[in-house]
Amino acid sequence: MDKDIKVGIISDTHGLLREEVKNILQECDYIVHGGDINKQMIIDELKKIAPLYVVRGNNDKEWAEHLPNDLRFKLAGVRFYMVHDKKIIPKDLNDVDVIVFGHSHKYYEDVKDGVLWLNPGSCGRRRFDQSISMAVMTIGSGAWKIEKIELNPEMK
Repeated sequence: MDKDIKVGIISDTHGLLREEVKNILQECDYIVHGGDINKQMIIDELKKIAPLYVVRGNNDKEWAEHLPNDLRFKLAGVRFYMVHDKKIIPKDLNDVDVIVFGHSHKYYEDVKDGVLWLNPGSCGRRRFDQSISMAVMTIGSGAWKIEKIELNPEMK
């Protein structure tokens, strides 16, 4: 692979695609959205920025019936599995390097048995007093690294 690729990982936009988030995603080669999009307009806007991988969240109702509940895909040799709610991840999941999920609005990053479990948090409307966050994964030379991005705490 000649150059590193960047993957913008977001979830729980709930109908709000912030300018700050769009600016970060502009620097990415791919976008991964862990569900609770709430509006087709968000998907359309994200697709204009970079190729998009997306799953349906519990708040994505009739308009989102065409979206998968879970998704497997590969980027630069890294095998992903994505679902909105961590509770429905299969117990016997194998052949994946990264599991992306959303739903809780809380950032979570942990490596278990060599697999990265990642919830980028929520970069949509603030919920309770939780931070507004997302992640950018850089993949290169067969390895990856995660950058957690917390947006301005004064944002609504």
